[in-house]
Amino acid sequence: MIAEIITIGDEILIGQIVDTNSAWMGQQLNLAGITVKQITSVSDNREHILAALADAEKRADIILITGGLGPTKDDITKKTLCEYFKTSLVFNSIVFSDVKKLFATYGKTVTPLNKLQAELPANCTPIRNFNGTAAGMWFEQNGKIYVSMPGVPYEMKAMMTESVIPELRQKFNLPVIVHKTVLTQGIGESYLSEMIADWENSLAEHEIKLAYLPSPGTVRLRLSVKGNEKEKLETITDKKITELLTIIEPYYFGMEEFGKERESHAQIIGKLLKAKNKTIAVAESCTGGYIAHQITLVPGSSAYFMGSVVPYQNNIKHKILNVDTKLFTTVGAVSKECVEQLAQGALHLFNTDYAIATSGIAGPDGATAEKPVGTIWIAIATKAGLVSEKYLFGNNRERNIQKAAQAAFSMLRKQIEADLT
Repeated sequence: MIAEIITIGDEILIGQIVDTNSAWMGQQLNLAGITVKQITSVSDNREHILAALADAEKRADIILITGGLGPTKDDITKKTLCEYFKTSLVFNSIVFSDVKKLFATYGKTVTPLNKLQAELPANCTPIRNFNGTAAGMWFEQNGKIYVSMPGVPYEMKAMMTESVIPELRQKFNLPVIVHKTVLTQGIGESYLSEMIADWENSLAEHEIKLAYLPSPGTVRLRLSVKGNEKEKLETITDKKITELLTIIEPYYFGMEEFGKERESHAQIIGKLLKAKNKTIAVAESCTGGYIAHQITLVPGSSAYFMGSVVPYQNNIKHKILNVDTKLFTTVGAVSKECVEQLAQGALHLFNTDYAIATSGIAGPDGATAEKPVGTIWIAIATKAGLVSEKYLFGNNRERNIQKAAQAAFSMLRKQIEADLT
């Protein structure tokens, strides 16, 4: 089955809001075995909406629409749908009852404007909305299914989860689509592609598709395969992933389950630390607290995160973390020697099992011929010793900070795993 998503609203087109609805809907449809071929955004304009519906009907079996269903004059979707399906609005007592109950929970009575929400196209099947005033609408015409839902995310999601997806599953014998995503860190997309070229070619035999999903400091590899037997598909993809991991072992960071919130590097590190009852501290110069922020985003991080220092100025590096002042006039703050002393200082200050330290030139200023923008030194200190590494990330300040954090987490993970062997 092929689906198309149409989002309606000027606020999307002018960039006032981000269309998160389509991403979530596409994900849920894919999990149900329905392939989304196109996502279209149109303005609150009758002609644009009618044209989008007509075009979608040529391409898709299922057309899902969000937006434009409020009680105000600028929400014209319902009237436009009446025109498209050659029908008129009629009052629906069940929908009106839902609206009244919703208003009653807030101790209010239904206004005349909101009463209009109970008027729906005569030839649609209403989809009840227990979280808002705008009911959804299900149409069937020329062998196609059209579903119109509110643009408010939590209202739309409830309708999709409780009504739309279950009904589509019941009406159609849908295939199974399996996705497996491998997380890598520390290798660029082009280098990774060359490394796994032969393995990637072998996927065609099993009709497995591979997608590269790069982001600052990481590349995700998504394997996708479609069929009728889920267990068989799972077995095939798991076998290919096992083969892949033998090739990319130094860069492998974890797995991501499609349809669920992606586990961050900080979450993966947190699980390792918590499982082994180990603690961590951070000394961040060039990353300015970003690593500590990522760690503390994880619920329960207080069990293993002891604290951080952001020693941005050299005198603070010396005063708080005991960095030798001679380093600043010899090798400089952005150096192996300095970052290692930062890590050791944080380890002793917080009395932890591990400490991360960063020092670098995030940009756009501060570079020299020997140390260009993007030069970052990272060190991991333990009670048994030190590891440090130099990175050259590029000339974008924000991306350099993000990449440095991911590299630090990768180094820490490898150190923790090495300590366990």
